[in-house]
Amino acid sequence: MLPVLCLSVFLVVVDNTIVNVALPQLAHSLKSSNSGLQWIVDAYSLPFAGLLLFGGALGDRIGRKTVMQWALVGFGLTSILASFASSTGQLIAARALMGVTAAFVFPASLAILTHIFQDPSDRAKAIGAWGATSGLSVALGPIAGGALLQHFWYGSIFLVNVPIVLATVILGHALIPNSKSPSSHSFDFRGVVLGSSAVTASVFTIIQAPTWGWASPQALVAYVISIILLVLFVLLELRTEGPMLDVRVFRNARFSTGAMAIAVGFFVLFGFIFLVTQYFQLVQGYSTLSAGVRTLPFAITMAATTPLFAVLALKIGTKIVVSFGLFMMTAAMLMAGFLRAESSYLGILVISMVMLSLGLASITAPASAAVMESLTPEQLGAGSAVNNVTRELGGTLGVAVVGSVFASLYAPKLRELWQHYRVPAHFVDQASASMAAAVQVASHAPSSAQSALAQGANQAFMAGFNIACFTAAGVAFIGGVIAVRFLPARAAAAEFDDFSIAATQG
Repeated sequence: MLPVLCLSVFLVVVDNTIVNVALPQLAHSLKSSNSGLQWIVDAYSLPFAGLLLFGGALGDRIGRKTVMQWALVGFGLTSILASFASSTGQLIAARALMGVTAAFVFPASLAILTHIFQDPSDRAKAIGAWGATSGLSVALGPIAGGALLQHFWYGSIFLVNVPIVLATVILGHALIPNSKSPSSHSFDFRGVVLGSSAVTASVFTIIQAPTWGWASPQALVAYVISIILLVLFVLLELRTEGPMLDVRVFRNARFSTGAMAIAVGFFVLFGFIFLVTQYFQLVQGYSTLSAGVRTLPFAITMAATTPLFAVLALKIGTKIVVSFGLFMMTAAMLMAGFLRAESSYLGILVISMVMLSLGLASITAPASAAVMESLTPEQLGAGSAVNNVTRELGGTLGVAVVGSVFASLYAPKLRELWQHYRVPAHFVDQASASMAAAVQVASHAPSSAQSALAQGANQAFMAGFNIACFTAAGVAFIGGVIAVRFLPARAAAAEFDDFSIAATQG
């Protein structure tokens, strides 16, 4: 049954990254603008993150297997819609529906896993496999997308989901037992609405803030709205009998610090992927598939070591393993910050990717286990949703912050380097918007200037790339310091015993 749960996670996570490699083809086939391309990506992430709490709570109430199975069916149907979309608007709508259904799959899978595996060692190994699948999916998305796009049309990256969904639903029906919360309290509908609204507002603000400007009036209003919704949600849950999420669990250092570590890990991962996929294709000139294949060291290391770190955390404690992971990610991003446009793949780049994957592997499973062990059986679905919301918030914030740091350095540097070549102002403005645009502008310049303009664009890209990597390293370092200071090595014995007894009775 564990492979079935892992397969369901693979499906919903890989669709977070597989679409990125198709963006150039989508821009050509659907005549999508830059804004349209952004929303093709974000239309999936926004409802996915916003509805995770609802998905977890619904699984707790009516049955986690039931919710996951029906959500998988919905995911398959909406994948078909996406594959045959003939306009940008249709694809954005289909992607949003895919994100809605994915939000009901992800928390159910981890809650089912935690319910099934009662032995601490077995649970650690199972969460290790689950975490490895999640991390592996992020890395394999560009590879799978690149391979499909070399032979088929853009819709193939969505249509490939359908046979996997069918296999997962059939096997899940036969192998996975159903479970739900033993709580007799009425469904916390107000908490679901308010909690989902707070998360959706937060993610939307993170997505839009770089476009608006982090300190723009629109962004400031959005920050305030997000904070107000979050505060109202906390106050409501504190006063509700049988809340969807007992927010008092955040007082538990294993829960809150574990969630923080997951958020920081995915902040760094998604920020790095955002940069390195452009580096491979636009600076070093690799094809989509070749760029994807070059992420294999990350994927292989992640798959091989995540379960090992999960077991190691049982032996030497969560604090040591998770802190090691955050500091390893710090070192990886510091190393990546010294990359140059002409750097060899078999050098700093591959070493930093392996170190990054080792760091993430030592965070995901132990931190997820710390979060889930802090919960009672009534809270498994909602707690799993919190675990997944932190991933989404961390990853979305990683792209937004790292991307903003990159853009703030890239554009001025490009203008400085290109000013000597009398490039018309409107072409400079166009090139300053993205490295892809700069490559396009340079390729249409007079042949005598093409090489110099391309070299200037590469230098500008690396100026932003390097500082953005250092920024991600700083975030990882701060996370590591917090983990050392606040993350307990193990769950309190009484707390874990209470969980095991309650789970058995449930």
